[in-house]
Amino acid sequence: MARILLGVSGGIAAYKALELVRLATAAGHVVRVLQTPASRRFVGEASFAALTGAPVLVSEFERDPARGAFPDQPPPTHEPLSHLELVGNANVYLIAPASANTIAKLASGLADNQLSSCALAATCPVLVAPAMNNHMYEHPATRANLQTLRDRGVGIIEPGVGRLASRGEEGVGRLAEPAQLLAECEAALSNRPAPLVATPIDRASGATPARDAPKASWRGLRVLVTAGGTREPIDSVRFLGNSSSGLMGFALAGAASARGAQVTVVAANVALPAPLGVVRRDVVTAAELRQACEREFPGCDVLLMAAAVADFRPLAAAPGKIKKSGRERLELELEPTADVLAGLAAERRDGQTLVGFAAEHGERAIECAREKLTAKGLDAIVVNDISRTDIGFDVDANEVTILTATGAGAPLARADQPDTSVESGAPSDGVRVARASKAAVAEAILDAVERLRATG
Repeated sequence: MARILLGVSGGIAAYKALELVRLATAAGHVVRVLQTPASRRFVGEASFAALTGAPVLVSEFERDPARGAFPDQPPPTHEPLSHLELVGNANVYLIAPASANTIAKLASGLADNQLSSCALAATCPVLVAPAMNNHMYEHPATRANLQTLRDRGVGIIEPGVGRLASRGEEGVGRLAEPAQLLAECEAALSNRPAPLVATPIDRASGATPARDAPKASWRGLRVLVTAGGTREPIDSVRFLGNSSSGLMGFALAGAASARGAQVTVVAANVALPAPLGVVRRDVVTAAELRQACEREFPGCDVLLMAAAVADFRPLAAAPGKIKKSGRERLELELEPTADVLAGLAAERRDGQTLVGFAAEHGERAIECAREKLTAKGLDAIVVNDISRTDIGFDVDANEVTILTATGAGAPLARADQPDTSVESGAPSDGVRVARASKAAVAEAILDAVERLRATG
């Protein structure tokens, strides 16, 4: 049994906090609730008081009839300062939903209501579960505020992806489901990773339910994934591009998220929905992808560069549509694009793991990829042979070889048959993963990254 202090800020997701209280009390925990004034517009104090059996506080200046005690405690004989007594008695303090406004206050250290005052005085684990519109969640100010809280040791329970409050709006920003919120609280109490808890599918949005994670070994890691293929404009309607669908990158993002990582995916022209809980940044050109990666890279621990980035672009895009009439031929002058991965590798800090991807053609695929591995200063590179039509671009299966800079290619199980050995013929400085679904190949790649980080 634990004492859970629950802070509820303004937002339609406040209704989920009622279900959290019901689940927590049914599990034997005791709960006290704090509300911001705005949250009362969505759920009233009487509802929380009925479920907890304890008074609900909104202002730090109102008297607490329980004098800071939880339902399992006798009230003290004196009149304590409620914001100090409440959080002093709590084993964990969860703020759910946490609005963009409340997150900004917490990051700034403001204490202008009972909820924020308790957060500033807390010595127990503090967890924050954001809930807001996707544009608000992805705004640089909100991202910076959440990072500030992470750096201070606050646990961030990532929001889900799906239908949002505004009609027709979908994206990241849905409050994590009550069962997951409770699991995160219990995990914080025992200093262990929380499992992902299965929740119903949001049929209206098509959001995928969370699944039990096979492991939570990436919890606390920040992962940056690139996916898809860039497009370089020729004129206002035409472009130079490639066949990358983003399937491999999104499989990696989903697998890393399922292992507990905080994942951001930079998606270049990807038509797929982002995996649950993954923050998405959409880009079009190689230059835009480079800019997005340069913003995200300093804060990441693992970079998985799966996007197919253009090597060349037109020297100058025509301002309108190039007309076919009267032309016997059209000549394009191309210039090289910046090497995004090499540029990031040059700015890497200690503790970062960089994994590149190489789409190579034919017999020299491994040799060419090994040269890239060394030239770009990577920790590993994942090679697939695009001369085959049954793997690689725009299909659901892949077969790869993972080369490592250290040559520490401990054998990987075949992705499609976990209890068997890797195919023969793998290079001495890497491993070969036999043809399997891209989801299975993603797991094998993450296993290889884990080994690199464990030995590096």
